Amino acid sequence: MKQDIFQAIADPTRRAILTLLTIQALTPNVMAEKFDMSRQAVSKHIKVLHECELIKPEQSGREIYYHFNAKKMQEFDHWLAKLKQNWETQFNQLDEILATIKEQKNE
Repeated sequence: MKQDIFQAIADPTRRAILTLLTIQALTPNVMAEKFDMSRQAVSKHIKVLHECELIKPEQSGREIYYHFNAKKMQEFDHWLAKLKQNWETQFNQLDEILATIKEQKNE
C-alpha cells in the first residue's frame, strides 16, 4: 500500500531521517545509531518513506544505502508553491476589499 507523503513528513523522526539523507546516503543501521530507538523502529520509518518514494534504496554489496529522492520532494514543492500562490491571490483580493471599505468610511 502506497503511503501518503503528508503522513510521512508529519512525523518528526521521518523528517529527521530525511534531513540526514540530504547530507549523505546511509544504511538502516547507521540511521538507527542516530536515534534513541531500535533498528526495527527505524526500519518502519524507512518503509514509510520508501513507500511514498521520498527515499530510494541502493544495494552495495551486502548493505542497502538509502538516498534522499529530491525529485519526489520537488513534486511536493511545486504543489505547495501553487497552493501558496492561490493563498497570496486571495489575500491580495482581501487587502483590496479592505482598502475599499476603509476609503468608503473615510469619505
